[in-house]
Amino acid sequence: MFDEELQTIARQVIKEFAQSNVKIATAESCTGGMIGGCITAIDGSSSVFDRGFITYSNEAKIKMLNVNAGLIEEHGAVSAQVASEMAIGAIKNSDCDAAVAVTGIAGPGGGTENKPVGLVYIAVATADEEGAFVEDFKFSGDRDEVRRSTVKEALEMLLGYGLDDPDQA
Repeated sequence: MFDEELQTIARQVIKEFAQSNVKIATAESCTGGMIGGCITAIDGSSSVFDRGFITYSNEAKIKMLNVNAGLIEEHGAVSAQVASEMAIGAIKNSDCDAAVAVTGIAGPGGGTENKPVGLVYIAVATADEEGAFVEDFKFSGDRDEVRRSTVKEALEMLLGYGLDDPDQA
């Protein structure tokens, strides 16, 4: 289901987080659970993966992750602010040490001039830090390619975030 490149990155996540005894949660919108699915497709994932929140709707983001409805209203669901709150909400609603969150427009429709198809925000948060580190991406390709690229970048951000020093991300 997941290509070799994604499996390789997922294996690295599992290995590095298991060595640090770190539990992970995911909060996914545009990927619909693909990040959690990619991680759990690997043997040994139970040593690091605790839970995933699939929050496709705004209501789910608000109810499951405590995303502020006003932020969604002001900035839209596809925004750095919402991605950050999703990652922080995943931490607060789990016993995890780290979380990755994604929100974006996978297409083919739904894009606007300000928020085109392929725009994705990815956030990483840890339990011992306030706030989250957020990056925005503009992926090209069809819906499947945008979602696959999102999974890849989310896994790489987890690896690169640095559990001991998030300022080195």
